[in-house]
Amino acid sequence: MRNTRDLVLIASGAGVSLFGSAVTLLVLLVHFKEFGAFAVTAVLIAEFLPIALGAPLAGLLVDRLPNRRLMIAGQVLQGAAVLGIVATLGNLAATLVLLFALGCGTAVVNPAAAALVPAVVGEDGATRGYSWIATGRALGTLAGSAAGGVLVAALGTERALLVDACTYAVQALGLCLVRAERRPERGGGRVRAADGIRHLRADRVLSTSATCLAIACLGVMFTEVANVFYVTDVLGGDVVLLGVLHACWMVGMLVGVRLVTGLRTATALLVGLGSSCAVMGAAMVLPAAVPFTAAVVVGYALGGITNGAQNVINQALVRLRTPDALRGRAFAAMGSVLMTANVTGMVTGGVLTGLVGPRWTFALAGIPAVLVGLASVAVARGRVASKFNA
Repeated sequence: MRNTRDLVLIASGAGVSLFGSAVTLLVLLVHFKEFGAFAVTAVLIAEFLPIALGAPLAGLLVDRLPNRRLMIAGQVLQGAAVLGIVATLGNLAATLVLLFALGCGTAVVNPAAAALVPAVVGEDGATRGYSWIATGRALGTLAGSAAGGVLVAALGTERALLVDACTYAVQALGLCLVRAERRPERGGGRVRAADGIRHLRADRVLSTSATCLAIACLGVMFTEVANVFYVTDVLGGDVVLLGVLHACWMVGMLVGVRLVTGLRTATALLVGLGSSCAVMGAAMVLPAAVPFTAAVVVGYALGGITNGAQNVINQALVRLRTPDALRGRAFAAMGSVLMTANVTGMVTGGVLTGLVGPRWTFALAGIPAVLVGLASVAVARGRVASKFNA
């Protein structure tokens, strides 16, 4: 795999940035919990909205401007947004606006990074490159989640947020050292912002994978909402067990991102994706069927492994099935689909948990993922499999 130096810079920068993001999320949730459930929900959703709604514009930028420089600009925007949050801390409306700005940076940086990877490591090494970046992100999230409370206790709320602002500066500086660049070529045809969404709909492999992943994401968010009630009411656990389960998921992700680096063809990738969604669904059903701590720990570890595999396979499929000139919009469109599923699951998960209870919520989250995963495997191995590799 060529250009390992650049890949290490990008992956480590992503890890540092995700570390800061995890710290900021924890800080803001704790800070605004006294404002009530609406404030906490708004804080969770505000940063996600630009990713879900701004995909056409973000993808168009990625397909028109040099990607490395665009990522640097996005990091600067994100760092400035966090500094603004520090300056206006306590004002919920201002914080939500600044979180939206933070999400605008994320909406551009994520597809730009995905489109840049083949330029860094070559088309043949792209899947392994996505695995490296996913590893960096998982490590950063795990470290940030673990250290967030310690940083707040040791430094205070404002200084902990300043740590996040510094992480964006670190990633921007790291990107300045990256030599590779993706410079989209401007052809003579019309470039339309919505072409990425149209491409996902038209390509059967990508439409199948998008449906499979969206249903899996929806289920995961249902269980995220139900998790605290399941642990306290069903298992009789406390915050320590919640932390253990989160750690099992994140460690599982670190394993999962390494398991699928050898997948090359669209059929193999789609079989891998469908299989991972089916196993993830079974892992979500496990706590409903066997309400014991050991079984739940196993379920969360399996969920993390499959989640890590899905992250890599998703990006590898979009790259494989999309012409380079369209990749920014395709990556942004796929990100929009998945983020919309996340937000929908977050908003409706509380209602579902209130109606049927946490145990049944886990079951209702997992069964659709099992079914759609098996259906995706059947599609990949069916008569159209030969067309997928065309």
